[in-house]
Amino acid sequence: MTVPLDTRQDIREMDAAGVPRSEIARRLGLSRNTVAKYADAEDMSPAAPLPQERPHPATDAHAAWIDSVLEADLGAPRKQRHTARRIYDRLVAERGYEGSYSSVRRRVAAWRREHARGGDGYLELEWAPGTAQADFGNFRAVLAGVPTDLKLLVVTLPHSNARYCVATMSERSECLCDGLASVFAWMGRAPHTLVLDNASGAGRMSRGKVTESELFGLFRAHFRVSSRYCNPYSGNEKGSVENAVGFLRRNLLVPEPRVGSLAELGALLRDGCDRLNASSLARDGRPVAEAAREDLAAMLALPAAPFDAVRWERVRSDSRGYVEVCGSSYCAGPAWHDRWLLAGVRASSVEILADRGRRVAELPRSWSPGEVVRNPLSLVPALVARPRAFGESTIRRDMPPALVEAIDRMDAAGRRRALRAIERASRASGFGAACEAAAMCCAGGRVPDDASVDLAARRVAAGRRAPGGAADLSVYDGLVREGALPDAG
Repeated sequence: MTVPLDTRQDIREMDAAGVPRSEIARRLGLSRNTVAKYADAEDMSPAAPLPQERPHPATDAHAAWIDSVLEADLGAPRKQRHTARRIYDRLVAERGYEGSYSSVRRRVAAWRREHARGGDGYLELEWAPGTAQADFGNFRAVLAGVPTDLKLLVVTLPHSNARYCVATMSERSECLCDGLASVFAWMGRAPHTLVLDNASGAGRMSRGKVTESELFGLFRAHFRVSSRYCNPYSGNEKGSVENAVGFLRRNLLVPEPRVGSLAELGALLRDGCDRLNASSLARDGRPVAEAAREDLAAMLALPAAPFDAVRWERVRSDSRGYVEVCGSSYCAGPAWHDRWLLAGVRASSVEILADRGRRVAELPRSWSPGEVVRNPLSLVPALVARPRAFGESTIRRDMPPALVEAIDRMDAAGRRRALRAIERASRASGFGAACEAAAMCCAGGRVPDDASVDLAARRVAAGRRAPGGAADLSVYDGLVREGALPDAG
């Protein structure tokens, strides 16, 4: 039985309040086992909506054999590889298979998809301890030299007047949940009640009824937090956080901060809040730190599992292997063209999954509409299958010029060998290190191969680079002297 999200929230909130589970089951009309299942759950993060695996008993008994045949085919000429029909015929003749051909065909198709490569509330006069308010404010900072409009997520504990804030790129639900989770970790506890604005990232009140976003609903269930929403245009109902937004902006963000990254800005804000909390007073005149102990005592322990603030979308890739998410294009790679994929949208990244949960790519989140985001490594499989396309590929701009020139001089077989070596070395050492290692091989008069590039890339990734970023050929020469690589002469 699928239990609605609001019922799951009720279970966890009542359990956190100490209501006996038998009573929870009676009130909600559920079994005790169902109540225990959701009350004891450590992680309420959204799971990728993957299709359910259906059992195939006829082929499952032969799965290992079928997989071994298909894996062996990868090294065979394309015209001499097994078809689904040929595998079926061999199963019948060699293994006594009694199932249908269609079951074999589905299994073979699923394996090939899995291994596909390129080319193929209201105002309270007194706030109880453990209650928090949250709101967003606007500000601007210079990130890596670029003036950027940002959001300031502010959380206050009005009982003690403790104030916390984090910088986010947006008010979207994934940014809100990620920011709140970081504040809860900062405090070391979660509030029992969270008072919010009529914010789209969390929920919206209309005619007295609140509709929460699914992600924020799961977030609340994960932390067992109750929520209360202010009426539209009634900021006075959460005056503590409304005042704190302006206070923190004036004291921490004037003049405009100039930082190298969002992480650096986050550290600056955290230090600033800690300093202000240490020197500020609660409403009753006590130091914030003293009153905050009462807040923390009334708050909830954090779950053992972190919350993954991810919003899953089903997306269709285009003919080039790009998917569109929130107005920006993300490259899954040519191998994944014209496919339905899953995009996991987080505050700072976009993860792309294929069927059965295989990770296709994880790329930095873009906040510029129309921007194209790609990982050059995702282009390599298609180039291995079609090496002559290297001359027009956008991957050239991501490689050292000397390496590009060397690959241009190679024939199709040499290009395929070099690109395949770069792809395999990238898995352990990163694309940049693999390209640098391949450039060393080319400078030594060799066509890059798997062993040479992998070993040299590991050395490069470990820090053995020449000053100024130039390729350190001593790394390559050392490998030759050690006997790890054959001498080019």
